[in-house]
Amino acid sequence: MSPQRPTQCTGDKKKQALAELADLIKKHPEKTRKALLQQVEIKYDLTPKECEFLNNNFQD
Repeated sequence: MSPQRPTQCTGDKKKQALAELADLIKKHPEKTRKALLQQVEIKYDLTPKECEFLNNNFQD
């Protein structure tokens, strides 16, 4: 039996989350950045470290 592999690489997941966050910020300027970031964090099941990375390194 081969070992299970994740469906997405961590880097791919972060890239997709970052792209979606940027898109959501453009589409929903009325929402807070924090609310949109939380939405993306949940959708992509990001680790606390990945969430911190997005929060610290993404400027809208």
